[in-house]
Amino acid sequence: MTARRSRYTTGMHTYDHPHPALSVDAVVLAGPPRDRSVLLVRRGAAPYAGRWALPGGFVDENEPLEAAVRRELTEETGLELDGPLVQVGAFGDPGRDPRGWTVSVAFLGVVETEETVSGGDDAAEAAWHPLDRLPALAFDHDEILASAREVASERAAAESAAMKYPESR
Repeated sequence: MTARRSRYTTGMHTYDHPHPALSVDAVVLAGPPRDRSVLLVRRGAAPYAGRWALPGGFVDENEPLEAAVRRELTEETGLELDGPLVQVGAFGDPGRDPRGWTVSVAFLGVVETEETVSGGDDAAEAAWHPLDRLPALAFDHDEILASAREVASERAAAESAAMKYPESR
């Protein structure tokens, strides 16, 4: 079997087995832990045209993952997130994307308030949604969001404990 060449693999060493496409997704939460909202985009193109999804997209060749998620977030929502991002996990179950085998690396960012956003690039719309009243999400984004909420909860608990029991010097 001969490895297929694409714009993503030209010039790279390839192997005689299939390669997944690599994408990133951004979970951006706003507000206090008990009253948070999440930034979503309404997809403007297939698959899942018209459905809500996390901002994200494909990683360009030689692009670092964090740079890719920041780029996609800005392109699709207008939000330029300068704060820290935490990697939530990799999601690659077969069938998660009807276009083919795709592995997505998800990142979590938290902002204090809902900043102004607008749909751009392939996103028809961008909006904040309360976590307790979410629309149906495209792809496996409900699973990604659940994992990100766990990470956010664990981080909040750790920060609270650190504030309550600061190290003595």
